[in-house]
Amino acid sequence: MNNTYFVYIMANRKFGTMYVGVTNSLHRRVAEHKTGYGSKFVSQYKLHRCVYYETYGNIQEAIKREKQLKAGTRKQKIELIEKENLAWRDLCT
Repeated sequence: MNNTYFVYIMANRKFGTMYVGVTNSLHRRVAEHKTGYGSKFVSQYKLHRCVYYETYGNIQEAIKREKQLKAGTRKQKIELIEKENLAWRDLCT
């Protein structure tokens, strides 16, 4: 059983459109996003870069953090990404 969960941010380019999600398999979920599966929003805006992620040991904490990020401002998300990934490179290539 997998006890690792990820909260992640997808983007289409630096300072572009962003999407926050949660999953128990980051590489699988990012691969789905890159092929247009699972989220109309991600497909529509071509959000193919995983620019940020956090790891959690239980789903409740991961969902709590996802909601916190979604409720945050765009500026807060950008600051969070740039603290760890200044170039906004794809972390799941």
